[in-house]
Amino acid sequence: MGSETRRLGTTDIHVSMVGLGCMGLSEFYGPPTPEEDAVRLLREAVDRGVTHFDTAEMYGVGRNESLVGKALSHRRDGLTIATKFGPLRAPDGTRLGVDGSERNMRRAFTGSLTRLRMDHVDLYYLHRLDPKTPIEETVGAMSRLVEEGKVGALGLSEVSASTLRRAHAVHPITALQTEYSLFSREIEAEILPVCVELGVTLVAYSPLGRGLLTGSFSREHLDDPEDFRAASQPRFQGDNFDWNAELVAAVKSVAEEKGATPAQVALAWVLAGGEHVVTIPGTTTLGHLEENLGAVDVELTDSDLARLEPLAARVRGDRYTAAGMAALDR
Repeated sequence: MGSETRRLGTTDIHVSMVGLGCMGLSEFYGPPTPEEDAVRLLREAVDRGVTHFDTAEMYGVGRNESLVGKALSHRRDGLTIATKFGPLRAPDGTRLGVDGSERNMRRAFTGSLTRLRMDHVDLYYLHRLDPKTPIEETVGAMSRLVEEGKVGALGLSEVSASTLRRAHAVHPITALQTEYSLFSREIEAEILPVCVELGVTLVAYSPLGRGLLTGSFSREHLDDPEDFRAASQPRFQGDNFDWNAELVAAVKSVAEEKGATPAQVALAWVLAGGEHVVTIPGTTTLGHLEENLGAVDVELTDSDLARLEPLAARVRGDRYTAAGMAALDR
């Protein structure tokens, strides 16, 4: 379980098809997971075949990288550790914009290595595009980390097809990380075809629709003031939430017929996109981790896919607020 792998881009790096997005262990989806529990979960993930772990400088303002380092630095072999830079935050978490300059990259990368307790990173991303710094300049600077042997491969997150092409012309881009799920399929029109053309792996984040596609998410989950979904995710607001939650009935129906869970069906749908797709669902519990890993054993038929096809077009609400959507490179 969890050992099935796919190749990242055109590199010799192979990762578990279902990896682990570590962000939620530190913030955004409620209070941080107690450190002892988080470390245990990360190590249990390795024991169950997960080899792909995704973090970022901004998650928990560095605390998430420190958590990953404490849990995994002593068992580094065979693991693919990915982290990201670009967005700036004050120590109290206040967002200060995005900086894709080489100077900021060097600062961020040095800090990341220290917190991760590692001497290299397997996959290094620009987390968000800096509109003030040409992508060619940012990727050129990132490529020097590869030349120095400090980074194995480069990635971008939430960029357009044209930006991906421009970046790839400077240095091969191995991975594009963006939201992709049964509820979020906008990238299929232009971005995914470019990924296939250029040999770029799609690393799908939020493949469970930030919890909605699990079939067990309720409005009560949004009462926690530390959960960002109610404030920044229109899909979770007002009548949108009730409408979108009802859409999951189709996923539940397929799951019941498969003897699977809705989460497993949602993840299996993402992975059915092809060998150029892997995913990094986040979780804070061992039970959900094991459930997610079981998705690799779920096979969807053409009939199943046809039943799930209409869902994205019926979803109500953007995936971020107007300000958040404006910050994406589209």
